Amino acid sequence: MSYDVICFDCDSTLSKIEGIDELAKWVGVGEEMARLTDAAMNGELPLEQVYGKRLETIRPDKSVIDWVADLYISEIVDGAKEIFDNLLTQDREIHIISGGLRQAILPLADFLGVPKSRVHAVDIHFNADGSYAGFDENSPLARSGGKHEICKRLLNGKSSLVLIGDGKTDMEAKQPGVTVIGFGGVCDRAVTREFADYFVNDKNINFLYPLIK
Repeated sequence: MSYDVICFDCDSTLSKIEGIDELAKWVGVGEEMARLTDAAMNGELPLEQVYGKRLETIRPDKSVIDWVADLYISEIVDGAKEIFDNLLTQDREIHIISGGLRQAILPLADFLGVPKSRVHAVDIHFNADGSYAGFDENSPLARSGGKHEICKRLLNGKSSLVLIGDGKTDMEAKQPGVTVIGFGGVCDRAVTREFADYFVNDKNINFLYPLIK
């Protein structure tokens, strides 16, 4: 089916990493943060209960964000560049919707050909010396149901939208006019298999191209 708007999650969908977990490893609290991430993505905890806690524990500075930005690209999912090239050749409207940190995701978006205006993620703030100064606590993407809000806004005036993602926060986007495709090529989650309209677990994300072309 052809959709008016095509949206992709980032972590464990376009890239094999969970950015927040990589930041946590950097400061030596990887296992603790990975447990919180899994709990949120599996629907066991609301995202807002863990989002601020993770960042306050890690307090990532600008240099670490730049490092994760490079990692997003080096760990890109097989077929991601191909599926974006195919869609952009057709002049399709593509967005990235992520609960990740926007400054870390922007270089990957640029690599894939997605303009900044179509990257929806959580802004992080830095002090003049590059140290951590907080995040956009008003972002809908820092709480459960945020992707539902963003998709509703993007769907305005359009007849159909599809979101491809791996976790519970992606499944929350389902609403009239919105189709959700679960991608299990990086992380195969039971909650995603259960609630997605379609589910693909091939490691190459271009495998789902026939579903959205």
